[in-house]
Amino acid sequence: MPPERPSDPAARHDGWGTLRRFLPYLWPANNPGLRWRIVISTLLILASMGVTMALPYFLKWAIDAMSVTGPAAFQVALAFVLAYGAGRFGAVLFDNLRNIVFERVGQDATRQLAEDVFARLHRLSLRFHLARRTGEVTKVIERGTKSIDVMLYFMLFNLFPTVLQLLIVAAIFYANFGWGLVAATALAVVAYIWVTRAITEWRTALREAMNKLDGQALSRAVDSLLNYETVKYFAAEAREEARYAQATRAFAEAAVKSENSLGLLNIAQAVVVNLLMAGAMAYTVWGWSRGEYSVGQLVFVQTYLMQLFRPLDMLGMVYRTIRQGLTDMAEMFALMDSPVEVQDAPGAPALVVRRPTLAFDNVVFGYEPDRTILKGLSFEVPAGSQVAIVGPSGAGKSTIARLVFRFYDPWSGRILIDGQDIREVTQVSLRSAIGIVPQDSVLFNDTIGYNIAYGRDGAGLAEVEQAARDAALMGLIERLPQGFDTEVGERGLKLSGGEKQRVAIARTLVKNPPILLLDEATSALDTRTEQEILATLHRVSSGRTSLSIAHRLSTIADADTIFVLNEGALAESGTHAELLRRDGLYAEMWARQATEIDAAAAAAEAAE
Repeated sequence: MPPERPSDPAARHDGWGTLRRFLPYLWPANNPGLRWRIVISTLLILASMGVTMALPYFLKWAIDAMSVTGPAAFQVALAFVLAYGAGRFGAVLFDNLRNIVFERVGQDATRQLAEDVFARLHRLSLRFHLARRTGEVTKVIERGTKSIDVMLYFMLFNLFPTVLQLLIVAAIFYANFGWGLVAATALAVVAYIWVTRAITEWRTALREAMNKLDGQALSRAVDSLLNYETVKYFAAEAREEARYAQATRAFAEAAVKSENSLGLLNIAQAVVVNLLMAGAMAYTVWGWSRGEYSVGQLVFVQTYLMQLFRPLDMLGMVYRTIRQGLTDMAEMFALMDSPVEVQDAPGAPALVVRRPTLAFDNVVFGYEPDRTILKGLSFEVPAGSQVAIVGPSGAGKSTIARLVFRFYDPWSGRILIDGQDIREVTQVSLRSAIGIVPQDSVLFNDTIGYNIAYGRDGAGLAEVEQAARDAALMGLIERLPQGFDTEVGERGLKLSGGEKQRVAIARTLVKNPPILLLDEATSALDTRTEQEILATLHRVSSGRTSLSIAHRLSTIADADTIFVLNEGALAESGTHAELLRRDGLYAEMWARQATEIDAAAAAAEAAE
C-alpha cells in the first residue's frame, strides 16, 4: 500500500506520462461520435484562426485608404471596416460553435475518469481504506476530476491556437518587415516562455504544499464531525477548533505565498511583453520616418502584436493551469494505481453452494508481518448448524469474519465453503452467498426502505416489507409518519442501536444468503434489546448455516457447537454443557462473566 500523502512530489516530473495516461479518455476508441466532435472542433479552430489573422489586414487597408481623398477611397475604407466588423463577429461565432461541439467531449472524459476512479476505490483492499483519511481521498478525486475539463479547454483551444498563431504571425512579419522583427518577436516569445516556466515550476511546489495543507484541514474537519458525539463526551470543542484552526492558518500562509508568486510572475511577463511591443512599434515608426512603411502598417503591427500578446498573456495562465492540472491528475492516477491486495484468480469461476459448509484449514494470518493473529486455525461449520466462536479480546474472532469475506487473504492455509477454496472463486459470488449482521451496523444516509432493499439489487417492495416483518421492524415503521421513507441520517444516527440492528437484519434477510455471519451483533445493546434481537436472530438463523462471533457467552449458550479461541488458535470446542464440564478456558470465562453480572445486579439493588 502506498504511503499516505496528499501530493506526489514526483508528479511534477511526469507530465508526459500523465498526458499519455489521460489521452484514451479524450480520444475514446469505442465512441466515434466523440472523435468526430474533436475533428469538427479542430476545423472550427482553424476557421476562427483564419478570420482572426485577416483582421489586421482589413484594418491596415482601411487606414491606408483613409489617407487618400475621394469617393472611391471612402467606399474602399468603408468596405474594409465592415469586413473587419464581420470578421470579428465570425471569430466569436466560430469560437462559440467550437465550444458547443466540444462540450460533450470534455464532460464525457470527466465522467468516465470519475467513474473509473470510483470503481477503483471500491476494488482496493480494506487495509487501504483503514489507512487513508476519507476527506483527503475525496479531495484528491475532486481536484483531479475538476482539472480535466479546464486542461482540455486550455490545451486544445489556447495552447494549440497560440502555437499556430505564432507561426502565422512570424510568416506575416517576415513578408512585410523582414527577418528583424521576426527575430525580435521570436526572442521575446522564448524569453516569455522561459520566465513563465521557471517561475511556474517554483509556484507548482508552492501549490503542492498548499494542496497538502488543504487536504489536511478538510480531513480534520470531516474526522471531527464524524466523531461529533465523542467530541461532546470529552468537552473537546475548543480542542477541535484549535486543531482545525491550526490547519487552516497553515493553509492560509501557503495560499498567500502562492498568490504572491503569481504577482511576481505577472510582473516578469509584463516586462517581456511590453519591451517587445515598444520595440516593434518604434521600429515601424522609424521605417515610416524613412518612407518605407505607411501609417496603416503601424496599426497593422500593433494589431498583430495585440492579437499575439492576448494568447501570450493567457499562455502563462495556461501553463500554470496545465502544470497544476497535471499535478492533480498525477495524484489521482497514483491513487488509482494503489495495488489491489485481494484479486480474483484469472478465470475464477463463481462459487456454487449446494451444502453451505464453512471450514478453516490450518489458516495463518496477521495484519502486519511481525504480528501473527491466527496461528494454524482449523475448524468446520457443518451445513445447517449454528456454531459460535468465543475467546478473550485479541484472540482473532473478528479477523475470522474479515477473512471469510475476503477483505484479506490468509498467509497460508485455506478457507473452504462447500469444499471450494474461496481464493479460487469470484469475490462477487462469494459475498453474495454470505450475509452479515455486524456489531456496528452502519447505514446509508437515506431512507429505511432504501437501506433494507440494499441487501439485494432489484428487491421489490413486497420483499422489503416481508424482511422488515421478519426482523420485527414493522412496529417501528408503522409508528413513523413517513414509514419506509423515513430518513435514517448519516451512518443511521437517527435510529437507536436496536433499530439499526433490526434494519441490518432485514437487509440480510432481503439478501437471503445460505450462510449467516453474526459478528458480535448484540454486544452494543442493552439487556432487553439484546434479548429481543437475539430472538429475532435465532428465528432468521433457522435453516441456515450460521457462525456467531460473540463476546457475551450467554448469547450463544444454545449453539450446536462452540469454538473457543485463544491467542489465534483453537483451544476448545464442544457444546455449552460439555465445555463447562471440561472446566477449561470457556468455563473460566463463563464464571468470570457470571460474577460480573452478579456484581452489577448487587450494585443495582444497593442503589435502590
